[in-house]
Amino acid sequence: MQSHYNTIKTKLISLPSWQDKYREIMLLGKTLPLLPNALKVDNAKVNGCESNVWLYLSLDETETTLLVVSDSDTRIVKGLIALIVNCFNGLTPAQALEVNISEEFEQMGLLKHLSPSRGNGIKAIVAMIQQYCENY
Repeated sequence: MQSHYNTIKTKLISLPSWQDKYREIMLLGKTLPLLPNALKVDNAKVNGCESNVWLYLSLDETETTLLVVSDSDTRIVKGLIALIVNCFNGLTPAQALEVNISEEFEQMGLLKHLSPSRGNGIKAIVAMIQQYCENY
């Protein structure tokens, strides 16, 4: 996993309360680049998310590591997406297939605070990323 992601993960693990974690996730969402409205199209939407989530996947110029770009119209979801983007960006497709996002979120103390629909949305996003990686 990427060192930036590990820094974020360590910080979230160290925060004592859900309110502190929530605040940090919201701040993390602000770090995502804004996706232009022209890219917020139906064929980029993630099915299975209660909120609108748009996801773009590709490999870097060397075609060895993953590039994930995503956005949402909901602030908390945008923060959760930022976690996912930081987790997967820079991994090889093989490494990305090894990621267990449920385990990652559990280690950070997030899973028990997410609604079932939000948890399903996260699984849908990661499933799309891993499905993309299976083709490489």
